[in-house]
Order: sequence, then structure tokens, then C-alpha cells
Amino acid sequence: MSVNVTRRRFLGSAAAATAAATSLRAAPKPTPKADTLILLWMAGGMAQTETFDPKRYTPFETGLDPNKVLSTYPAIDTVVDNIKFSKGLERLAKVMDRGTLIRSYQAGDLGFILHSRHQFHWHTGYAPPQSVAAPHLGSWISKALGPRHPDIPAFVDVGQSLEIGAESDSLKAFHTAGFLGTEYGPFFITDPMDATAAVRPPNHISHERFLARYERYKQLLEAAPNREMMTSAQQDALRKAVDNAHRLMTSPGAKALDLAREPDESRNKYGPSRFGQGCLLARRLTEAGARFIEITSEYIPFRYWDTHENGHTRAMDMKQTIDQPISQLVLDLEERGLLNRTLIVLASEFGRDMIQEGKPDKPVKDQVKLPDRLTEIKQYGMHRHFTEAGCVLMFGGGVKKGYLYGRTDDERPCKVVENPVKIENLHATIYHAMGIPPDYGDYVERRPFYVTKDGKGQPILDVFA
Repeated sequence: MSVNVTRRRFLGSAAAATAAATSLRAAPKPTPKADTLILLWMAGGMAQTETFDPKRYTPFETGLDPNKVLSTYPAIDTVVDNIKFSKGLERLAKVMDRGTLIRSYQAGDLGFILHSRHQFHWHTGYAPPQSVAAPHLGSWISKALGPRHPDIPAFVDVGQSLEIGAESDSLKAFHTAGFLGTEYGPFFITDPMDATAAVRPPNHISHERFLARYERYKQLLEAAPNREMMTSAQQDALRKAVDNAHRLMTSPGAKALDLAREPDESRNKYGPSRFGQGCLLARRLTEAGARFIEITSEYIPFRYWDTHENGHTRAMDMKQTIDQPISQLVLDLEERGLLNRTLIVLASEFGRDMIQEGKPDKPVKDQVKLPDRLTEIKQYGMHRHFTEAGCVLMFGGGVKKGYLYGRTDDERPCKVVENPVKIENLHATIYHAMGIPPDYGDYVERRPFYVTKDGKGQPILDVFA
């Protein structure tokens, strides 16, 4: 009897393994609509009611009841009749006829809300912690599609410093290729205005000495004491990563990183901010052949979009930071005939609200205390993490033009009331545009691991033309 049970278990395990192997390639590969993905990351929690989903406007006055505040800016018209933005996004409003707006993104339920945890979830599709190192969205795309140009990194990450204090390790956890290996990891550029520093040997090292160091480094890789502990695939990935870095440093393609080569008139159209110049760099990298480019407004606790205080004032500062360069990026790519084959995605880890922390049906501990009546302008604005609703703006890459998907209630708690979008389906939509099925994946520790959770993401086909 025990033999039969063991046999059944063996056959069941074999069948499960066969099913898992098949599922990695079960879904048909969609026809790619885009060759390049640009992710514009609004790190820190962009308030949806202050940007792309405005509600009733309530101006500030001393003694104001915070429960009455839904938006601290009036709505403005866009070039699309049924879509309005918040004041401060006038340039983006003029290019909305090139894109699709999703107003019904819902962040994951991860318990106590921590920015780095939700950013990990958004960028990998998996809630932390994971028993294996989950790859970044850009790494999956790099592995599935490879580089567009042999000398240009497939995955370029621009604008985020990883040394920011308490959440530094958490940020580093998802800015990697995870178990896919170093070969598919990001090429980091902290400051786009000095991007060439990433491909330039230190000034005190001659070209000859640099080449000698490169050869010596390759020898050290071959002689590394832990080399026998690495699989052949890991060894190959490490060698390829080193070779790719060296090839870029000596390639004419590195000129794409040099913003000084851009005419002043063109540079000025993107504005002086680091984010604005990052958008210019994204355009140049798209032209040069990068596959995945992330430009972030940068996450630093209690700064930028992390509007725990002075939410109204800071939101305007951030809108002024993004409005000009993003709209110019759309127009430049369109002028160069690249927009249709480039998917631009603007997103954030979650939204914000004046009153609600978390979701209406799953409230979490308040992280910001508000008085019963507002007495100072710094109390006016969206201060609390709202995971029930957020916005995702998309341009190019086969998405519909001037299209609105999803809807939220016009009264607090302004929750999603039509076409909710979870991260696995949003990712499946992005992968679909790139020609990657939602159950594409690889094996780690003898288990299948997919680009969307359990390979079950469903692309939102309604957003495509």
C-alpha cells in the first residue's frame, strides 16, 4: 500500500512538473506593439485628485473642515472632451489626445503602508518578502526581448539614489534583475546631467591603464575563489555584464548619454530639473536603442511626491517639474516617428487622500495627524496614503488616443467604481504591448516564476487601438 501511495505521489509530482513546464510557454505570444518602454516613475505616492482625477475643488480658508476637501486645485480642460486634469498640468492636457488614462489602479494590500514595499510590489509584481529574488519589470523585458542595440544597455535606470537612509536596502532589493542574473540588471545613472560619468574612466587613469585593468578583472573573474559555487549560467551572466559595460564605455553609442551634445534650444524645452533632463535622456536613449528606460522623480522620504506636509504647495511644485518635460517627450518622439513604437507609462505606487489611510474597507494606522479644523496652509493637501485608487497615464505603444478607462466615485472616499485594475493585470497590459505573454517566465530553485503573479495576469485589451 505504501508503495502505491509513493507511486501516486511520484506520478502527481511528475504531472505537476510537466504542467508547470508547459505553463511557462502556454499563452500565445502577442504581437508586439512597442519596441521600447519608458517608465516615468512618480515615486512617493502621487495624489490622483491633485493630478489626473480631479474632484470638487475646495479653496483653503482658516477653520476649514478637512472632510470637505477632495481637491485643492480646480480642474482644467484637456483636448479630450470627457477628460479633465488638475490645474498645473496644462501642457500634458494638450497632448492627452495621444494617450490613454487609467483612473482605477488599485495598489496591493500589504498591511502597514511603506513606500519601498509598495514600490517593490509595483516594479516586480510580487509582494515582499519573497523567498527568491524577484526580477524588476525592466529585467524581464531585457531577458525576453534582448537589447535593441548591442552597445546600448537594454535596461537603464535614471534618477534614483539608492543611499537614502532607512529604506535604502528595501529600494536596492527591487532595483535588480533578481534571480535572472547580473546580465539583465539595470545600468544606473543617478544624475542625467552627468550621465557620461557612468561610462568614463576616472580622470587620473589613462586609456592604456583602463584597458589593462579590464583584462586583469576578467582574469580575476576566472580565478574567483567562489567560482565553483556558481552555475555556468551565473558565470556567463557575470562575464556578459562585465563585457557589456566595457563595450558601452568604448562605444560611439555612449554619446547618447552626453546631454551636452543636445542643442540648448532642445534642452531648454525639457526644463532645468533633474527629472526634466532625465526625460531628455530617455528620448536620446530611445533613439540610440535602449529597450527599457525608467526615469524617476526620485523617492526620498517626506520629499517630492511624499506629501505628508505642505501637500498643496508640494503638489504644485511636482506638477511644474513633470508637466513640461513629459509633454515634450511625447511630442519629440511623435515628431521623430518613434511614439507609435514606444510605450510611455506614468505611474506611482499608490494615491493619496486628505482623510483616508489605506482603503475604506481595509483602513490602516494613520501616519499623519490632522486637526479637526485646518489652521495653516501646510495642513491643506493630500497627506495620507490611499491605496484604493490611483492613476496610470500611457502614451504610444499601441494604446488608444484620448481614451479614459476606469472611474472613481466623486465623493469621499473616491473609491474605484468601474473597471478596477490590479498590478498583475496592469503588468500583463504592459507586457502585452511589448509582445510578452503574462505567463512568460523562468525556473528558480526548480520552480516556475512568471512575469505576472502565478502567470495569471490578464491584459486590459480595451486600452489598445
